[in-house]
Amino acid sequence: MAKAMTLPSPLDNPANAAHAWARYRRLMRFMLAFTVLVVMVALGVIWWQVDDVSPHFFIATALGIGFSMLLMSALMGLVFLSAGTGHDGSVQHSLDDLDPHAPRVDRRNVGWKE
Repeated sequence: MAKAMTLPSPLDNPANAAHAWARYRRLMRFMLAFTVLVVMVALGVIWWQVDDVSPHFFIATALGIGFSMLLMSALMGLVFLSAGTGHDGSVQHSLDDLDPHAPRVDRRNVGWKE
C-alpha cells in the first residue's frame, strides 16, 4: 500500500501564520495581565486573612499561581491556535489503517479548495 503524502498545513502560508501568531500573542498579553491581577488579589486576601506570614510564603504563592496560570493559558492558546487555523485537519490519521473494517475516506481533498 502506498503511503499518502502529508497534507499542507494552513500555517505554511506566511499570512495565515502571522495572523494566528498575532492572535496568540494578544491572548497571552491579556492572560499575563489577568494573571497579575489574580496574583495581587490572592496576595491581598492572604495579607488580610492570615496573621504573621513569612515573606517566603508570599513569594511561593505568587510564583505558584502565576506559573500555573501562564502555563495553562499558553497550552490552551496553542490548542486554540492549532484548531482555529485548520492545522489539526492536515494531520494524517495513520491509525485508521489498522482497522480493516473502518470506512475509507480520501482525506487528501477534504476542505481544500483550489
